[in-house]
Amino acid sequence: MTTSTLPQLSADPLQCGRFKLNFERPLVMGILNVTPDSFSDGCQYLTRDAALARAENMLADGADMIDIGGESTRPGALPVPLDEELERVVPIVEALHTVQVPLSVDTYKPAVMRAVLDAGADMINDIWGLRQQGALDVVKNSNCGLCVMHMLGEPRTMQVHEPFYEDVVGDVRAFFEERMAALGHAGIESSRISLDPGYGFGKTVEHNYALLAHLRSTLPAGTNFPLLAGMSRKSMLGAVIRRSAGERLAASVAAAVCAAERGAAIIRVHDVAETVDALKVWQATKNAVLAGHH
Repeated sequence: MTTSTLPQLSADPLQCGRFKLNFERPLVMGILNVTPDSFSDGCQYLTRDAALARAENMLADGADMIDIGGESTRPGALPVPLDEELERVVPIVEALHTVQVPLSVDTYKPAVMRAVLDAGADMINDIWGLRQQGALDVVKNSNCGLCVMHMLGEPRTMQVHEPFYEDVVGDVRAFFEERMAALGHAGIESSRISLDPGYGFGKTVEHNYALLAHLRSTLPAGTNFPLLAGMSRKSMLGAVIRRSAGERLAASVAAAVCAAERGAAIIRVHDVAETVDALKVWQATKNAVLAGHH
């Protein structure tokens, strides 16, 4: 067996609210944007009925998790007023609470975190890596899963100036080390933490592909936190294939398989059915390698 086909170690299990997630295979997180201005599917799922129908479709397509977002974080996006974000996401969490998969909420606002956890959310997916004042206090006494993402700058301006790193993989790893120390100091169990290098959040195309190529190298030394990869339909794909956001399905699926091959435990996507199918083929191939077939 060549070293290139040696299997990666499965990520550590993740305590995620009502669920304990194991990663014998990568899990697919379906994106449910209840926003008017997301770069790829803004306005499509604004009403409660449309959002719930979308969630049901993703579950039927094999989604292992659902990530609900009430504020667009695309480059140049403006912040959404607190009341508006609450109005968008809390009813959806309440309505979906009976489904048998973890519900994640994509927010950085402590007040939204508190409200969605009260409504039954299982995970907080925070682009700010729980750096907002009060965020750690809100989540520390819960048993929700946490996704700590790396971002350089803020959504409104992160791609305006050319992002600069001495060493993007090392810099992201150092950020994760600092955040793990802060979360540990707040008394948050490491079993609740997953990490996201933040593709497209203050990175050039070259930075994004370096982070994909060396995904596991972003992990703090000696740790095996679950890594989340979210590249679906993003401009890093468009830069390579020269197609608009709506025409990036094949590229998004390819990116998902690349991420799985490099150790991603959770893959966040718009196109659930296609990603699930591709990962099944990838998993069958990996299983054949493990079985030692020639």
